[in-house]
Amino acid sequence: MKSKVLRVSIVTILSVGIWLTVVKPANAQAQRVRWDIMFFNRNFTAFSAGGILSAKAVDGSKITLTGTGTFVEGTSDAVTGGGTWNILFPRGSNPPSASGTYTVEGFVQYVEAPGTFAGSGVIDNIGDVEDTHAGLGILSILYSDGERGILLVSCNLNGMTFPPIYEGASATKGFVNYFAPVLPGDPNATVFHFEH
Repeated sequence: MKSKVLRVSIVTILSVGIWLTVVKPANAQAQRVRWDIMFFNRNFTAFSAGGILSAKAVDGSKITLTGTGTFVEGTSDAVTGGGTWNILFPRGSNPPSASGTYTVEGFVQYVEAPGTFAGSGVIDNIGDVEDTHAGLGILSILYSDGERGILLVSCNLNGMTFPPIYEGASATKGFVNYFAPVLPGDPNATVFHFEH
């Protein structure tokens, strides 16, 4: 009986030790990430914050967004930022448009993808180009008219990552899903920076 209790105690201690070894580093690796809707200069040699991106809903209505902010991976309340929104409804709708601001309220998910501007020679006017990363960030947001939604920021770093990742931003607002990113033929895009 004593040997059985001893074996159970050893297994328990080892299990807790393994759990602490696995969990503690995972928590210690929580990374602060900055996201931006950004734009390139005319010859694509530098990029800055302050871009605009659009996405369309099934009926053709279009949401156009600006924005920037930060989040800490895995921490829903460690978020900052927001931006502006503007919706153009289909022709003949009443009202024809709506606009306002939005605030980021929570972190949902971030998944890093292969790709960085590091070593590309592009000038980064937001942060350190060595800290740029591709990926998909999902954030919960509150619109100025009281509706809630989800913001998806997707960055493929101009084709430097694999094809399934689109470049752009999309959003939900209330029950409407603006799911089809629209790149308007100008140099607006998204980017993530890991902050130190």
